Amino acid sequence: MIRRWFILLCVLLSIMACDSNKSQGDAGRSPFKTNANDNPPHLDLPDIQQNGELIVLTLYGPESYFEFRGEDFGVQFMIARQYAKSIGVSIRVDVSRNQHDLIEKLQRGEGDFIACQLAQTDSLSALLTYVGEHEMYAFMDSLSQQRKDTSLRPKAHAAWAVRKDSPLLSASLSQWMTAHQKDFFDYTTIRIKSSSGRTYIPRRKVSSPILNVARGQISLYDDLFKKHAISCGWDWRLMAAQAYQESAFDPQAVSYMGAMGLMQLMPGTARDVGVSQSEVFVPENNVRGAAKLIKQLNTHYSFISNADERINFILAAYNAGAGHVDDARALAQKYGRNPNVWLGNVDAFVLKMSDSQYYNQSEVKYGYFRGSETYDYVNSIRARWSEYKKKIKQ
Repeated sequence: MIRRWFILLCVLLSIMACDSNKSQGDAGRSPFKTNANDNPPHLDLPDIQQNGELIVLTLYGPESYFEFRGEDFGVQFMIARQYAKSIGVSIRVDVSRNQHDLIEKLQRGEGDFIACQLAQTDSLSALLTYVGEHEMYAFMDSLSQQRKDTSLRPKAHAAWAVRKDSPLLSASLSQWMTAHQKDFFDYTTIRIKSSSGRTYIPRRKVSSPILNVARGQISLYDDLFKKHAISCGWDWRLMAAQAYQESAFDPQAVSYMGAMGLMQLMPGTARDVGVSQSEVFVPENNVRGAAKLIKQLNTHYSFISNADERINFILAAYNAGAGHVDDARALAQKYGRNPNVWLGNVDAFVLKMSDSQYYNQSEVKYGYFRGSETYDYVNSIRARWSEYKKKIKQ
């Protein structure tokens, strides 16, 4: 009998101990903590350098990360890319839709640190080491004023974040940001180096939109537009209107995003359409590459039967990338609009693509972009083309 009571007492004490541990664990548990049995692959600096890849977690946004014509942008991303270079590894970006998912991914070991303006909270201080608050605030404040862009304004008490169990990485990143804060402007300014060694910085020399009405001449490059517009089935005056919008007929133009030449080809796009780095500032080659891209986009949107309607989508995709335009089409369809009609349908959702309420929806694959610029781009080119058709003969 005594033995039975002793066994029962042991069982009761064991249950009470488990309940006590559970209660204590629940009281202090963060919703972002992971199960220890999951054994997430938490890496510190030596492991990252050995693997050769830094995985950066971020959110879509103008100051953090976005895609433009197939290239990666966002000042926070560009700074993180320079840090990756400094420790001798490549960079990979993993984008989340919200801050909660961002932190959970970090805790699960799916990324090495968070590179965006993350709000600092006491509840997360036991899990995360915050890095670069003062350096990033000063830089973003100065950058937003310099570019006169309110979307780049810094957030108060915000920083990058590293897991507590990656102390070498957090120390390295913190020291690097302090030492290189003065270089942040340089890291986030696009510079294009030609094969001859010449470096191009953002610039554009503006010319008149019509060179000589009496002679029927729009620009010095009319012969190129006439020659290459045939290959993509466009009115050459439409291509001229687009060229003016892109570069104001400056064959040496470079944009703040790194687009180059008369028709502003991005480096990756230029390669895709067979224009080498040594050719991209040559007007003939640049226009030829643009015509090839327009032809590709014409095929991409071939399901839009009305050729004039299709031009709107081609122009929008040339400006922002087909992925972003297709995201806007998906949202238009979701909200009961016609995804194959631009005016009053897809253009309305293009305008919403800088609003996180829309670019973070599940239908959107490519995230944030400056939809207002794409909207104005299409409208401006169409208006100029209409003017050219009135004043310049075919």
